[in-house]
Amino acid sequence: VCCDTEEHVLAEIHRIDALKIKGLGPAVANILYFLHPTIAPPFNTAIVRGYNALTGANVKLGRWDQYLAMRQGLIAFNQRHRDLLSNDLGAVAAFCFDLGMGLYAPPPRADDEAARQAFVADLAKVRSQAATSTPAEADDRTHTQIQGWLRDLGLALGYQVWIAQNDRGRAYGTGRLGDQCLPRLPAELEGRPGAEAVRLIDVLWLDAAGAIVAPFEVEHTTSIYSGIVRMLDLALGGETSGLHSLFLVAPDKRETDVRAQIARPAFSRIADLSVRYLPYSALEKHRDAIGQFGAGIAALEKVSHRLT
Repeated sequence: VCCDTEEHVLAEIHRIDALKIKGLGPAVANILYFLHPTIAPPFNTAIVRGYNALTGANVKLGRWDQYLAMRQGLIAFNQRHRDLLSNDLGAVAAFCFDLGMGLYAPPPRADDEAARQAFVADLAKVRSQAATSTPAEADDRTHTQIQGWLRDLGLALGYQVWIAQNDRGRAYGTGRLGDQCLPRLPAELEGRPGAEAVRLIDVLWLDAAGAIVAPFEVEHTTSIYSGIVRMLDLALGGETSGLHSLFLVAPDKRETDVRAQIARPAFSRIADLSVRYLPYSALEKHRDAIGQFGAGIAALEKVSHRLT
């Protein structure tokens, strides 16, 4: 917790590795991820299996040097595909996790032409199926689109809006997602514990004094886990007297997943907070009316579901 830079975190990992303490191997990297999501990726069997399938590497569990080597590869992959992923290394780790669980096959490597052709054919088939699917079968809302809706609604209600620092440059409409939003968090928020995680929350609404009124985490397809952790960092990291509710915004079909994660013992502290689930359909249906006639976030609370 005392480390706040990549250099410090890596130095402490090497120090732990040198001590050879049983039980302090890379399994605890998941704790590091929650503390430093842009520096330390999570680490488990499925992630390693997926990473090996993706890159042709032979990373093994149980050794810090193996973890650090995989970390370098994940960061390099993340940088190459930054427009599809995130500064939060949980996104690229979740991609590897899905590969490792066999949810879909990894793209073929450049030296396997036959596999590449098969992959291209499979990709064309999937795209064709997606193009002909019904609205009930296809969730065509993108993470950026939902952030844009929340941005516009917050501005319409008179709030200052913060967009996650790793998303503000994304194209949205005729401009960028961060247009008309705060360029930086207020100094009081920047100096509080957990500020690094707070800067990665998808959308924040702040009042005129710079106090956070409502945070929103958009859980489109990625792991809900990291979003909840960022919410906790915000709620438990300092003064939150102006905070009304914390919103997890997700496709309608993910409500069961959201509730299952909230119920985990690791998140017992969240029971003391007002956490709400805002389905995409409710946001889409009511956002214009709320923006035109709403006052504060009361209307948004009425169309969302209480989780805690």
